[in-house]
Amino acid sequence: MAESKLPISHHQTRKIEVFMAIPHAQPGEVIDVRPLTDQLVASRTKTLFQTPHIEMIRMILPAGKILSEHKAPGEIIVHCLEGDITFTTMGEPKKLRAGDMLYLAAGEPHKLEAVADSSFLLTILRKSADGNS
Repeated sequence: MAESKLPISHHQTRKIEVFMAIPHAQPGEVIDVRPLTDQLVASRTKTLFQTPHIEMIRMILPAGKILSEHKAPGEIIVHCLEGDITFTTMGEPKKLRAGDMLYLAAGEPHKLEAVADSSFLLTILRKSADGNS
């Protein structure tokens, strides 16, 4: 089949966007968060579940990846599953390796650097409009 060589004006084209719901775990569903080991390099960051009050993400950071200083919209818990992460907050670097966990208050500035290929659970606790968790 030959390709059409006719010009198409911007009035003739339409951008069609398809939004697909990203599947998240449902209440009562078992979520596997064991180390990815040899699958780590090919894996991507994934939100495991999200509600109006809490979000849990499995973050994947390849060695050398830096997340510049930022603030989270709520309290956070970082639980390193595998690898080696330097997590800088409150003016000092903190090493996180498999099994280490760190808690930060809402709005606390922090940055991360993956020293090795790493994965960690990031839990964000959000406040509702009425100020309650």
